[in-house]
Amino acid sequence: MLQQILRDMYIDPELLAELNEEQKQILFYKMREEQLRRWKEREEKARMEEAVLRKTARRKQSNGKHVQWLRGKDGEVWVWVMGEAPGDKPYEQISEELIAERARQQAQKEAEELWRQKEAEITKKFRDAMAQEKARIVAEKWKIEIEDRKAAKLEEEKIQEELKKREEEERQKGEEQIRQQEEIRAKELYLSLKQAQQHSQHSDDDQEWEEQLRRSKAADEERSHKARRARDEYRRQSLRAIQKGRVAGLSNLFQGTSLNNDQEIKLNNNSASPLLKEPLAFQCSNIWERPSRPFSRDIIIRWFKEEQIPRRAGFERNTNRIAQWFHGIISRQEAEELLMNKSEGTFLVRVSEKIWGYALSYRQQSGFKHFLVDASGDFYSFLGVDPNRHATLTDLIDFHKEEIITSSGGELLMEPCGQQKNPPDYSPLFE
Repeated sequence: MLQQILRDMYIDPELLAELNEEQKQILFYKMREEQLRRWKEREEKARMEEAVLRKTARRKQSNGKHVQWLRGKDGEVWVWVMGEAPGDKPYEQISEELIAERARQQAQKEAEELWRQKEAEITKKFRDAMAQEKARIVAEKWKIEIEDRKAAKLEEEKIQEELKKREEEERQKGEEQIRQQEEIRAKELYLSLKQAQQHSQHSDDDQEWEEQLRRSKAADEERSHKARRARDEYRRQSLRAIQKGRVAGLSNLFQGTSLNNDQEIKLNNNSASPLLKEPLAFQCSNIWERPSRPFSRDIIIRWFKEEQIPRRAGFERNTNRIAQWFHGIISRQEAEELLMNKSEGTFLVRVSEKIWGYALSYRQQSGFKHFLVDASGDFYSFLGVDPNRHATLTDLIDFHKEEIITSSGGELLMEPCGQQKNPPDYSPLFE
């Protein structure tokens, strides 16, 4: 089941809901490891493909058109990042210059528009004055006799020169005023843009973003702490299992073990370990092929009969009695009802409806915990929590009667929770 999750990089939401927080964190850690492995594999493949392409390109004709990247001393493609290369201006200086240039261009644009208006006023003013003066001269001087017309003409030219001189002085004065206003306006715009930039950097949006960043970093640290704790738990359990000698890879004692027709089952709800008295004879008309996941109660029952009974799942060690902690296909709510008035450390194992395996329900002081047990392979192990592989379900239970399941929870299997129904809830599995 874990291999399938890592292969698909997907876990069904219903199955995810069955996992506790510790299992979720370890499963996340393993999926992250698989992501890194795939990424490294892709990078290596891309590197090899790039090397092949380079060799192919070198084989082409020398006169063919091609693009060759500029490379640095380290042999990698040369990259220039503005503001970071030697001789580049610092980013702050570039920013200041850009702001000053924007302010200067805006002030120049406003000054040009103001000068056009001022020039139009000056031109109109002196054109009207010249027309009025000319009309006056014509009205007064040109009425005299012809000999005085030359003097009148000279006087007119003198007046025109004076008006032109005044106009030029007015223009120069106006240009100076416009230039001063342009400089003042450029400074005002620069300060305004600078204040707007500083204000935007300390706006409420930025404060909210910083708060989100802080929370995100805190969450990352928490996930990292949980993953580190999961790795430590993983190593601790592995070393402990090797010391105990109960890892399935070190033992082959239970391979080929099956129940024969002389073994019997007694379904008794009051007995902690009922005796087997009814013969097990399972007649299947079709060859058993396990689906990818359980989809009905009938298929789960057939799976248990075909695969789990031959492996003595649910039986006590070296006996034909069904273990007191073993239960049938019951829901999480039913398991919690059975454990409700029990003491801390009480546990039961029920057949899961979500995976090919079981769920271990555990009574703790403040509530309940549920751990999925993967039985899809030729071993039994907790999904995501316990890295140890046990040859039988009983081995897993006995192991955690002495060793805690997780270091954070300290779950130790103390007291099995028996049946409260007659017939027992596991009776359909053995019919």
